[in-house]
Amino acid sequence: MPRRQQIDSGPRNDRWVISYADFITLLFAFFVVMYAISSVNEEKYKHLTEALSGVFVGVDQGKKENQPSTDGSSNSGFGVFTGGKTTVDAPEITISRPDQKETDALKALREEVEVNFASLIDEGQIKVTGNDLWLSIELRSNYLFPSGGALPDAAADSLLDAIAQMLKGKQNPIHVEGFTDNQKISTDAFPSNWELSSARAAAVVRLLAYFGVEPERMAAVGYGEYQPAYSNRTREGQRLNRRVLIVVSRDEKVRRTVSSFGSQQVSADAVSTVFANPDKKEMPAIEQVETDGGDVLFRQAEPDASQQEER
Repeated sequence: MPRRQQIDSGPRNDRWVISYADFITLLFAFFVVMYAISSVNEEKYKHLTEALSGVFVGVDQGKKENQPSTDGSSNSGFGVFTGGKTTVDAPEITISRPDQKETDALKALREEVEVNFASLIDEGQIKVTGNDLWLSIELRSNYLFPSGGALPDAAADSLLDAIAQMLKGKQNPIHVEGFTDNQKISTDAFPSNWELSSARAAAVVRLLAYFGVEPERMAAVGYGEYQPAYSNRTREGQRLNRRVLIVVSRDEKVRRTVSSFGSQQVSADAVSTVFANPDKKEMPAIEQVETDGGDVLFRQAEPDASQQEER
């Protein structure tokens, strides 16, 4: 009688084949997925290329070479570096250096305001400050507007009319700053203090223009509750923070810098360092450059070699 074969109960040495087969299967699946997502859709890529070309060099550059029009203008579109339809012979935008006459005229205006409104200054309804760069006429909002409103009271007409008579006919740029206290407001007309302060500044600008100040010289900006000049912990401080400032700048450079920070948040020395360059001659702030393809590019003007040698 044959003997039965004894079953080997020891560990098997071929189990690694199963793990290896699973690994190869997963690796194959991985490369299949990578190949699928790496396939380039040429049509979408073409549309993307044309879109980017339209942004940076004009909408027509991605399709065909731009051709100058018969009237001497460039129709290169509205790209980042190229302007819209512009003429090559457009006048240069220049920023001239201020002279002593401008500073003296600003000081004379401050003295005139202080003399004409001496009684209101003593009452605390008006505060006049200034330096060689700008003049600030601070008006109390409670004297000009009702509580929570931006429609000027009757007293505001006579006051702003008198201020307008001193400002009109001059060349100084003007911007009006509106401020509030930290008390929240939420109405249909003014959802926040941003709208209230901006509306009050705009109302003052509108009245100054109505009384004769050139509108192109003016701008309005609202700072809401976020630039307090006094402490909001007391009722008196809150009353003083509800204010409107008429800021008369020496020139356009000063107006741009001061309005960016707020006239009560920046010093005259700080503003001077932003654009001070006494050795630099007058030069255009923006210049136009015509490319070989006929496009017109706008860029910040750079001094030529002769100016660099003089410096």
